[in-house]
Amino acid sequence: MAISMTKKKSKPSKKLETKHHQFSDTLLFKILNRIPLAIFLLILIFLWSSSTTIISGKFVHVCVSSRKLNNLYCLSAGTQPNFEIPIPALNNNISTGIKEVVDIVQEVPDPIVNNGSDGKLRLLSRSWISNKDHVTSCDGKGIYVYDLPSKFNKDLVGQCGDMIWTNFCKYFNNEAMGEPLVKLGKGWYHTHQYALELIFHTRALKRPCRVYNENKAKLFYVPFYGGLDILRWHFKNVSNDVKDTLGNHGKKNSGKDHVFVLGKISWDFRRKNDDVSSWGTRFLELDQLQKSIKSLIERQPWHVNDIGIPHPTYFHPHLDDDIITWQLKIIRSNRTSLVSFAGAARPDAPQNIRSILINQCNNPGTNCRFLNCSSGGCDQPESVIELFMDSEFCLQPPGDSPTRKSVFDSLVSGCILVLFDPFTAYYQYPWHLPEDHSKYSVFIEQEEVRKMKVNIIEKLKKVPVREREDMRRYIVYELLPGLVYGDSNSQLEKFQDAFSITINNLLARVNKIE
Repeated sequence: MAISMTKKKSKPSKKLETKHHQFSDTLLFKILNRIPLAIFLLILIFLWSSSTTIISGKFVHVCVSSRKLNNLYCLSAGTQPNFEIPIPALNNNISTGIKEVVDIVQEVPDPIVNNGSDGKLRLLSRSWISNKDHVTSCDGKGIYVYDLPSKFNKDLVGQCGDMIWTNFCKYFNNEAMGEPLVKLGKGWYHTHQYALELIFHTRALKRPCRVYNENKAKLFYVPFYGGLDILRWHFKNVSNDVKDTLGNHGKKNSGKDHVFVLGKISWDFRRKNDDVSSWGTRFLELDQLQKSIKSLIERQPWHVNDIGIPHPTYFHPHLDDDIITWQLKIIRSNRTSLVSFAGAARPDAPQNIRSILINQCNNPGTNCRFLNCSSGGCDQPESVIELFMDSEFCLQPPGDSPTRKSVFDSLVSGCILVLFDPFTAYYQYPWHLPEDHSKYSVFIEQEEVRKMKVNIIEKLKKVPVREREDMRRYIVYELLPGLVYGDSNSQLEKFQDAFSITINNLLARVNKIE
């Protein structure tokens, strides 16, 4: 019986072998048999869609778009273990299928799905998505730029020679980027920290999805240079009526789809009393503006319509290659200083910790460099950027307000931030910086410094070298592109800059209202 059973099984086995042999002789099977399954799937995807490959340091991002996927989706591979980008809780089961992943992504206004090495779904930095300025369709993305009377913008620029303590005119050359900084390379300019309003306006006027019919617009941009309006009265003995003149004349009922971009801090536009010595204007306190969106270099987090966006840096790339060239330069930079601080003491503010930090930095043998801005040391951008490129950590204590332009100059230079006040960055820039602050910064409580409970230099020495390297790679390859404003004619395709990220988030916010 055993022999009989063996014979019965042997017959179908031969038939199968014969069929398999015949099929294997076909040219198609020979070709398919030599192609690994993963490569075969990629070929199918390529035939079905278009793709973009982006190299980000030790990461390769393959981004796919198709007729069925209206947005861009990316898969990433890299050699760096345990590299994660924090995101809101999503379904971590990767076997849920493509449709479920697409549904998740479409519900979140600002993500790209990335398959992590541990099988978890993650978001890839928004700066790596193809620039949405290069769009084939502007449906739902139309931006209307108000053509205001010149007194609200151009005439203020014309008063550049009579603002604060210096002549601003040189900073408004090259469409407000300033004079080129040849020593630092292509795309570098001597940009003033208060030039945001002009830079943003110029970019908005040239955006492909700018519309001239209000009925086709989703977002309405009001180019009032409120920051320059404040600067022209700084240190001048004028009445509050004079300070408020333009803001009051320009007021209108601005809805939730209207945005003002202001190049100074929120506090400057929220004067609380009518004392003639009081600082700033009441522009953002006007009832007519309470529903509109205000994008500023420093917001007040308890005002829900205040949105913080990056200070302008000195770097304004034109092409993707400009960014990539700079990334390679700073990631290879030989950082001989452990710590640096570019700033000045605040002797009239006893609670300010700057003097303590300066004293600790100046102690012999600390491997800390101090650049004194009170003596003109920071007037040359090259000196500041070179300092930050030479440093592992950059101290960023609060000054006259919590935020600092130096925060962005440090990050663009690949320097790890050391922060002492969460309002300096953590509560300010939700569209441009991640929720996981440990990816790019070290936080030390101000009170510990004030009470001399901590030595900053010794504390930073204890941060492992590998941890520093991981943070720097994250800063350079993931954060940097989204923190700089491209030049007015920028042709960024693989990257999103600070302007594009801001516009896309504004549109997403407005679309949620409907």
